[in-house]
Amino acid sequence: MGTAKRQPWVVGVSGASGTPYAASVIRALLAAGEAVDLIVSRAARLTILDETGISFRDAHWRTDLAEWLGTPEGLDDVRYWPAGDFAAGPSSGSYPAKGMLVVPATTGAVAGIALGLSKDLLQRAASVTLKERRPLVVCVRETPLNGVTLKHLVELDAQGAVVLPASPGFYAGGSTVRELVDFVAGRVLDAVGVPHSLYLRWEGELGAAARKPGDAEAARAEGE
Repeated sequence: MGTAKRQPWVVGVSGASGTPYAASVIRALLAAGEAVDLIVSRAARLTILDETGISFRDAHWRTDLAEWLGTPEGLDDVRYWPAGDFAAGPSSGSYPAKGMLVVPATTGAVAGIALGLSKDLLQRAASVTLKERRPLVVCVRETPLNGVTLKHLVELDAQGAVVLPASPGFYAGGSTVRELVDFVAGRVLDAVGVPHSLYLRWEGELGAAARKPGDAEAARAEGE
């Protein structure tokens, strides 16, 4: 029997503020046993440096990624492609990717993907994802949004992409930055059907997220 062909999720990180969202998505994908192909735009390197103090370098990407994610574990099935490499695997529709997650997405990346500009590998890979009818999630991180960007987002929706603003929900009981980041990352993974335990799901019970572990069971027992 032959070895099963690797079929990764392509994760594109653009230069928008919000690189912790990307880190959370990558950690959760790897925890779920998924392979990851990573593309970090040139602008995203500056944002990672600004938000974390970590220099993300092509020649040392594995070491830098481990520092960014906070763990050296589970990186064996990560493949990194420089943003200027138009001969990279994800630039072709014949490359066996499951789909692509652009987290976070700048308004410039949104425009480039919507218009099919393919100015770098991130945009090219997203265009390939659309033309091959694979799942594409665009996690836009900008506010407020002007009319031009809104039109581009509507165009992406029309082309089959999932437009997912980096907008955390508070009903899951998140009270720390990490929990709110994980909520958005979890919604990104929900959009493509990857299992995770990043946030407490709504189950129709008001106040459930505010209770301490065990309180919900105790409340139900009292009502019986």
